Amino acid sequence: MTATSPLPDDARCPCLSGETYGACCGRYHRGLAAGYDTVAAPTAEALMRSRYAAFAVGDADYLLATWHPSTRPTDLDLDDDVTWRRLDVVATSAGGPLDRTGVVEFVAHYRSAETRERGSLHEVSAFVREGGRWYYVDGDVPARRG
Repeated sequence: MTATSPLPDDARCPCLSGETYGACCGRYHRGLAAGYDTVAAPTAEALMRSRYAAFAVGDADYLLATWHPSTRPTDLDLDDDVTWRRLDVVATSAGGPLDRTGVVEFVAHYRSAETRERGSLHEVSAFVREGGRWYYVDGDVPARRG
């Protein structure tokens, strides 16, 4: 599955970095699709943001390619009813260009196109760097407080 609603390069990036899609996550999406390993997210947070943007534009191929082989599903069916609206990075631990592992905690906000209901996904994601590339390993949903 490829991107269902590709964004123009001059559109605001869905990850809300403040950059345009072409200067931010779009370059990773296009680089991987073209087979360029040199255009890879340099940090765990950058990979997490690019994966969020891939969900937002419907790029299942990118999501699968950046999922670690040990935990990657065989296929991925994205929900067309969900519109990803906002990403809040809560915290990061390690995950820099020279680290081997990293953790990123985030909250991704969405809306159902059909029911218009809003929701959010709060996750603490684990990443690993192998062969110079970052991969998503898995995520935990923190217990709700209160």
